[in-house]
Amino acid sequence: MADDSAIAAPVSRSTYLGGKVMLDQPVKGYRAGIDAALLAAALGLRPGALACEFGCGAGAALLSAARLYPQARFTAIEQDAAMATLCAANITLNEVGERVELETGDALAAGYREAFDAVFFNPPFFDDESALRPPAPERRGAWISEAPLEDWIKAGLKALKPKGALTIVHRADRLADILSALSRGVGDITVLPVHSHGNRPAKRVIVRAVKGARGPFALLPGLVVHGGPEERYTTEALDILQGRVLIDMGAGRKVR
Repeated sequence: MADDSAIAAPVSRSTYLGGKVMLDQPVKGYRAGIDAALLAAALGLRPGALACEFGCGAGAALLSAARLYPQARFTAIEQDAAMATLCAANITLNEVGERVELETGDALAAGYREAFDAVFFNPPFFDDESALRPPAPERRGAWISEAPLEDWIKAGLKALKPKGALTIVHRADRLADILSALSRGVGDITVLPVHSHGNRPAKRVIVRAVKGARGPFALLPGLVVHGGPEERYTTEALDILQGRVLIDMGAGRKVR
């Protein structure tokens, strides 16, 4: 567990899942958005499941998942010492420490083998620094990965038990790379496109794959996040973001 002195930047408190999760995050730097809530809602964890998040940051997806699946247990790994310290404080703030453990280190080098029922992550969106204008230094770790996306996926699959599920949220234009990395040893691959508006191409995808399964590929009907000019979120998206609805990656959405 990181030392409290590792927090160097001012923080402010946000809420997630309609106030069910409290989250202190840096005032400057990366702040979690709706991807974290969507990822947590898509896990489909059974009672007693042990899940692991690679690169948990301040804990938005981790703590959302802990609220949505109260009978599951969680391990999280965060490489940045300051963010790990902040996540540890958020675990305490949300009173879930009896079910959520945190490690400081590189998740891709942790060496887990067939340890978890589920692995999930929202990896940095770029692994090629030349692909975008350099972000502010305090955001670099959240935007740019030193390891290619394929390495994240390989490490996640290695850490899964047989029939365990890997779930990720990422840029839609990386879907081909994700599917290529999932080409061996997995099945029941399901993709949910996430559209900012109904008349625009998907910007995000949520992808779920089961280790050692042989089921067919499935492309689900897209989730539209934003509605008309006077509707910030569609009803479906708002239900997910407020924790009333889970995303069933096998058959679409369902109400809790």
